[in-house]
Amino acid sequence: MTDSRLVETIVRAVLAQVRVEEPACDCHAVAGGCCPDRLGRMLVQGAERFGLQAARDLYPREIARLIDHTLLKPDATRAQIEALCAEAREHGFATVCVNPTWVRLCAERLHGCETRVCTVAGFPLGATAPEVKAFETARAIADGACEVDMVMNVGALKSGDLRLVERDIAGVVAACRHGGAVSKVIIEAALLSDDEKVKACVIAKAACADFVKTSTGFGPGGATAADVALMRRVVGPEMGVKAAGGVRDLKSAQAMIEAGADRIGASVGVKIVQESRGSAPASSTPGY
Repeated sequence: MTDSRLVETIVRAVLAQVRVEEPACDCHAVAGGCCPDRLGRMLVQGAERFGLQAARDLYPREIARLIDHTLLKPDATRAQIEALCAEAREHGFATVCVNPTWVRLCAERLHGCETRVCTVAGFPLGATAPEVKAFETARAIADGACEVDMVMNVGALKSGDLRLVERDIAGVVAACRHGGAVSKVIIEAALLSDDEKVKACVIAKAACADFVKTSTGFGPGGATAADVALMRRVVGPEMGVKAAGGVRDLKSAQAMIEAGADRIGASVGVKIVQESRGSAPASSTPGY
């Protein structure tokens, strides 16, 4: 069986499980939501992890460890990046997520800190050659990045060139493995049909990426709970799912965690942590 036929077979099998039409329950606005009966059915279907209860009871430090504190705007200044790192030190975020040009500075500012440095490759369009993304990844790791969020070649996926998509991802994954870094694949879900989202997740998993990620934050839409739930069901419990783009407060962060995300990309990490403490939100470093 060819790679394309294999992916198509897997996609059909996954969609047969995912596309179960259910009415919305009283406690959740989205079909297939959070009530105990539905969670029980998900367990029967193979789910091993839920974020629902934990999301409501997380301590501020615990929720901070789920957040990539992000500033990817092209006009970000050195002073803003330094402020981002200071906030990360104070609150204990999982990473700061910055453009490659700022990786070395962040690595210096966060030396000896539990917060790591995350950067991006092929960002934000994903339309550069696989070799370029792999080189960009290796260079960023050499500068101090511990995690790399690469943008999948969306056009190749939509054209049915699944071999190119796999090679695109595999090159970045190999560079991450060689440098001891975590690899995340941004699928830009807002540009994809459900079938294409499933294909993207299947290919990312086959390429041995560590995470799949919903969005760049610069596309036509950001993370949705429905996309996160779909991605989680496709990749299973052993792979990470990151929700990014449009996560603007504690409530939206909790919704993503409840849907299956184990990492949140947000520029308002400080606000989320403050809300989890019950304190008044303050302005955070602008990002996406």
